[in-house]
Amino acid sequence: MVKKLYLPLLMALVVALSSCGKMGELSSEYFTTNPQVLEAVGGKVPVTINGKFPEKYFKKKAVVEVTPVLRWNGGEAKSQPALFQGEKVEGNDQTISYKMGGTYTTKANFDYVPEMAKSELYLVFNAKVGKKAISIPDVKIADGVISTSELINNTLSSANPASSDDAFQRVIKQAQEAKIMFIIQQANIRASELKSAEVKDFNKTVADANADTKGKKINNIEISSYASPDGGPKLNTTLAEKRESNTVTYLNKELKKGKVDATVDSKYTAQDWEGFQELVSKSNIQDKDLILRVLSMYQDPEQRETEIKNISSVYKTLAEEVLPQLRRSRLTLNYDIIGKSDEEITSLANSDASKLNIEELLYAATLTKDNSKKEAIYTKATELYPNDYRAYNNLAFLAYQKGDIDGAKSFLNKAANLKSAPEVNMNLGLVALKSGDKTAAESYFGKAAGAKQLNESLGNLYVSRGEYDRAVNSFGDAKTNSAALAQILAKDYNKAKNTLSGIEAPDAYTDYLMAIVGARTNNASIVTSSLSSAIKKDPSLAKKASTDLEFAKFATDAEFLNVIK
Repeated sequence: MVKKLYLPLLMALVVALSSCGKMGELSSEYFTTNPQVLEAVGGKVPVTINGKFPEKYFKKKAVVEVTPVLRWNGGEAKSQPALFQGEKVEGNDQTISYKMGGTYTTKANFDYVPEMAKSELYLVFNAKVGKKAISIPDVKIADGVISTSELINNTLSSANPASSDDAFQRVIKQAQEAKIMFIIQQANIRASELKSAEVKDFNKTVADANADTKGKKINNIEISSYASPDGGPKLNTTLAEKRESNTVTYLNKELKKGKVDATVDSKYTAQDWEGFQELVSKSNIQDKDLILRVLSMYQDPEQRETEIKNISSVYKTLAEEVLPQLRRSRLTLNYDIIGKSDEEITSLANSDASKLNIEELLYAATLTKDNSKKEAIYTKATELYPNDYRAYNNLAFLAYQKGDIDGAKSFLNKAANLKSAPEVNMNLGLVALKSGDKTAAESYFGKAAGAKQLNESLGNLYVSRGEYDRAVNSFGDAKTNSAALAQILAKDYNKAKNTLSGIEAPDAYTDYLMAIVGARTNNASIVTSSLSSAIKKDPSLAKKASTDLEFAKFATDAEFLNVIK
């Protein structure tokens, strides 16, 4: 009897012990990550973890918390944990079958720090069976983080800020007009017309331009003579032609008297319907819309005149106020104002900048490639013309290019206080992006429509946010480090190689990016030659390359090791 009871009791004890016992170590084979090698994207390290609890592993009364932890020498970062429960646990977490086991997928996301380049991703378990804590060893499931996207913080240094342009014109085209008015159906020039202030000013400007004492040069003088539309085409043709002839005779006499050598071009218009329409449009004449409609309906001059005369209510007003203004000869002097030469501007910028206007002074800075001289000119411009924002913006441009971000920000704030110009906002956006403030950068770029290089700046923003295809489109054909970085991250390695080869002033990061292209396309010679060039320009890149997972497959290559030693 005792023996019959013993066997069932023993079996029950084994079952009880197995349900409350240790859950044991989990093999790394039960876990995969996507991507297989972690990669920083937009300042984060995202990863999808696919896990499995094997058959007869997960106890029916167990509750297990699984936390992804990224560890490196001296630090770690934890992501959001996932909770699982056994079949006999009441709760809302994912239930895992003891008999069948179970799979799960969870996402983890870490804020990137540079130390993560040499790190390990672990799963850390916190388990209980009932009220008893169970120890499950940590499981390593991935090694390191590819941080190529974070190179945007370096390539931003060679981004192109926007300068403010000068409006300097060496040759400024000018025109001065004068009118000689005629009495109805007459072509003779009255003495009173020649004594008008308008004609006197015209003759004086001709004399000044001819003397060339104020940097002026005459191109030509145009004469356009007109008759008003009333009177019929035959009469008006003869009248307009005589007015042209008399005006040319008068002008040639004046030019000869003043010893002015100028080309005179003349023409006449028999019936000035265009001038008539313009004057009517600008007037307050009653029924002017009706008059304009007649002009649009009839093209024949005689029919037009007849129809307008039929509008008896307004014709008297037209005859008194509009038609007299069309009986005229218009004189137009076309001349150029010749500005200072490049040599004169450069000399004055260095010796007495006060003799230059703001446009000349800003232009002077474009005549030198020496940034220290540019800086001196722009500084002088802020002293002489403190209310013009452009010199402050251009000082910020120079400060940004030499890596003085704080200085650039200070100048840009001064510029912005004077005017919220597109290029100022774009440059403030670059400064914000360089400082890590993507939100502020986006806001500034939103106010920079029309700024040069705005698409490039937006491309930098998109790279920093992990929007690589959008960045590539924004950069277009720009030949910059950031454009090449976007193309690498979008896996367009041929385009990236062409971009890097086309950069006018390649720096250390141009070469480093080319080495990454070589690594991703399995071209060992490009890797070693480009890294060698990069490290010569910036020795600190040797240490970076030694831990950069982009070059993991070359870690034992003798030439690679020789380059980074």
